[in-house]
Amino acid sequence: MKLFLKNLLFALFLSICNISVAQNNEIVISGILIEEASNQPIPYATIALYKKSSKGIITGTTTDNNGKFQFSTTKTDFYIEISFMGYATKTISDFSIKNAKIDLGTIRLAEDNEALEEVVVTGNVSKTVFKLDKRVFNIGKDISSTGASALEVLNNVPSVNVNIEGEVSLRGSSGVQILINGKPSVLADESSNALGTITADMIESIEVITNPSAKYEASGTAGILNIILKKEEKKGWNGSISLNTGIPDNHSIGISLNRRTEKFNLFTQIGAGYRSLPRDNEAINTNLTSNEVVFSEGTEYRDETFYNITLGTDYHINDYNVLTLSGNFAYEIEDQPSETNFRFFDSNNTLVSSWLRDETTEATNPKYQYEFNYKKQFKNNEDHSLQLSALGRFFGKDQESQFTNTTITGSDSDSKQQTETNFQQADYTFKIDYTNPISEKYTIETGAQYVINDVGNDYEVRDFTGINYVVNEDLTNNFEYNQKVLGVYFTGAYELEKWGIKAGLRIENTDLETLLTNTNESNSQNFTDYFPTFHTSYKVSENVSLQAGYSRRIFRPRLWDLNPFFNIRNNFNIRQGNPDLQPEFTDSYELTSIYKIGKASFSSSLYHKYTTEVIERVSSSIDNVTTTTPENIGTNASIGFETNGKYSPTKWLTLTGDFNYNYFDRVGTFEAESFDFSGRQWSSRLGTKIGLPADIDVELTGRYQSSFETIQGDISGYGFLDLGIRKKIIKGKAVVNLGIRDLFESRIQESYVYQPTFETYSFSQRGRFITLGLSYGFGKGEAMTYSGGRRR
Repeated sequence: MKLFLKNLLFALFLSICNISVAQNNEIVISGILIEEASNQPIPYATIALYKKSSKGIITGTTTDNNGKFQFSTTKTDFYIEISFMGYATKTISDFSIKNAKIDLGTIRLAEDNEALEEVVVTGNVSKTVFKLDKRVFNIGKDISSTGASALEVLNNVPSVNVNIEGEVSLRGSSGVQILINGKPSVLADESSNALGTITADMIESIEVITNPSAKYEASGTAGILNIILKKEEKKGWNGSISLNTGIPDNHSIGISLNRRTEKFNLFTQIGAGYRSLPRDNEAINTNLTSNEVVFSEGTEYRDETFYNITLGTDYHINDYNVLTLSGNFAYEIEDQPSETNFRFFDSNNTLVSSWLRDETTEATNPKYQYEFNYKKQFKNNEDHSLQLSALGRFFGKDQESQFTNTTITGSDSDSKQQTETNFQQADYTFKIDYTNPISEKYTIETGAQYVINDVGNDYEVRDFTGINYVVNEDLTNNFEYNQKVLGVYFTGAYELEKWGIKAGLRIENTDLETLLTNTNESNSQNFTDYFPTFHTSYKVSENVSLQAGYSRRIFRPRLWDLNPFFNIRNNFNIRQGNPDLQPEFTDSYELTSIYKIGKASFSSSLYHKYTTEVIERVSSSIDNVTTTTPENIGTNASIGFETNGKYSPTKWLTLTGDFNYNYFDRVGTFEAESFDFSGRQWSSRLGTKIGLPADIDVELTGRYQSSFETIQGDISGYGFLDLGIRKKIIKGKAVVNLGIRDLFESRIQESYVYQPTFETYSFSQRGRFITLGLSYGFGKGEAMTYSGGRRR
């Protein structure tokens, strides 16, 4: 390992040693630009040189993500002008040249209050910033997301889609790794259904990483979504309080408080509320051999009372050392009253019987997380740092369900069942990261991570015999899942003013053990994999940039993919896991261009992915009962094109949009059946934000997802529209928001399975959600819309 890393670094230095340096007669100008009020760096500000005599421009550059800039000139008679929208322009004409260098040091820009008033609408619009190996979607005050959860926010991010079930996909592919502040989190765990506890106002930005560097965990064949939460930097007391109500029931209160001093930053967020989340479902199972048909339709509810609190502190030991301690606790009480109507028809399309299946489910879900983080910055360079972190998280579910079948017509279908679930998940993550900018051009990164996932799911089904309830051994199971992943990485980067390159390697060892205790069936996997990454970028001009990237990724089967438990909510449509499932591996290639045309900015990408051991959900049918199980089936090769852009023709109007198209080629065989086929899918999103008089903003966002073919059928397309209206009051300290998601109730999930002996059809819909929110900011805080809300 050490020898490989040394050779990699040596090769990197060797490959760039012939690059020419600046000419001796050039003057190198450098500095750091920060905001006067907060001391935060200002990225992408314009630094320009002008001739003193003619006022004509000589050359210029922009600041990087850390507010730094460096460029050169052969001229000597010039002055420097620094500008950025919303800040007062600064002119520097008094400077000294030493050793052909002009070091401007730290430059502070003050806010231009008049300019800020003029651009208040565009300043609130979410925008995307491009970095060497990721895109950063900075979250604006998107009105339609008022009172919404992180899942709704993700649905507004270019390249990302969230379906009705809450499954997140990136460029049409599932297998997305979701992080919170760069780390795994109980708030982002799919099995805990917890992304809903993060609300739109809590999010600073979302990093979309389609080709992650070796620094990131290799999980997620589609890529990584890193949710960055806000942390108040203003000194003194800051806070806000919000109230939300809505239809269906959506009532909550949230409080955010922050106290910052020279040494400490104390922060807390508290939320409580109640929500009802209905969903309409329909399914049709057709037996093509007997021509029998089973219809089922009904409405599922998940009524939730929830409480959560976050506490944390940053302790600045000195200018170079910071300790962070934080914790989060959430508690949910679920009530799931659901009702499904079943109808059974024979081969002559005659109704044989119909019955009603009632479900009463109650559950409590405690979850908590705690984190320790230490960061040391070295005196020679603020980017030279060492970071240590330890994270613990827990999620539990104690659930009981009662199912009652009541005959309506025909043959007797009366029956009763009970289920009980005791689920516990504990995860621990330990990380060390070291970054060293050896010079202004060379940077190395290295580190390690150890992740432990320990999960148990005790699931019991009981049938009523007429006298008492008896355990159904065929459906009862106790599944244990234990996974340990150790990863180490190294990256080296070389960056010039216009060109940069970054290469790395990550090595991960996976040790997985599963056990089905009632049958003593076990599965053990231990494997080591190598994950190389490569990124490069070239700045053609001030308005055109190019990026290219490659990464190798892995998707490890999760608990619900491996656990062979049966879900008996609908006895005719069952999902179960596969303990023998193997991980997917994906090689991903991407070429991106970023360009500006007048008041419009665009980016376009060509990408190619090749995945082996593809995990697909395969359906089979026996006695009109359809069972769906994940299986490893062959390979998938896809090539796609994506473009997104933003256009602001006036100060009061901003238009945004994105479009993604990909063509895929599936090759595979399962149980002597060929699954070779080709298909395509595309999606688009269009949004507009309009600033009206009297501090009123209106926002419209429309999205369309095309239909696409699956290995056994297809999934229908759908489109939907979100609407938001905002009114500022009390000089902007308070905000009233109205949000309507799925205005025309057109967001559906519809799928078909076509097989020689059976066909299935399924449909689900959430419907329209209306929210009304009032938020007020006090101290130095701003109005926000924290609701502690759950996902839709």
